Amino acid sequence: MISTKGRYALRVMLDLAQQPEHTYTPLKEIAVRQEISEKYLEIILKNLVKEKFLRGLRGKGGGYQLTRPPKDYRVGEIIELAEGPLAPVNCLRPDAEACPRSSQCHTLPMWTRFDRLVHDFFYGITLEDLLHEETG
Repeated sequence: MISTKGRYALRVMLDLAQQPEHTYTPLKEIAVRQEISEKYLEIILKNLVKEKFLRGLRGKGGGYQLTRPPKDYRVGEIIELAEGPLAPVNCLRPDAEACPRSSQCHTLPMWTRFDRLVHDFFYGITLEDLLHEETG
């Protein structure tokens, strides 16, 4: 399940993708448009800046902007940055220890296929794709 943090991170990235290129958008404006508290938004933005998904500028005329074009952001990478790995079960997480039962686990192939479907789905969509999707 994708939490509020993951959904908000995606909404923020989409919001910034809709702004004129090379302009900084103040946190306050994003918070108002997206109806997210400034305090919570600050946490999300800080993480996106730290991982170089966004560029931040302090002071007058400052704010946030994308570091790459919308076509170069995958929805999966944004969600995983906010949420962590999308793996449906712990044994498929990238940091998981080798499972001693994996060779006899009858459900592992199913979980592996599901994991691949989720990964391919979210990594197959860009911010640009979402900008051009029809709503409703």
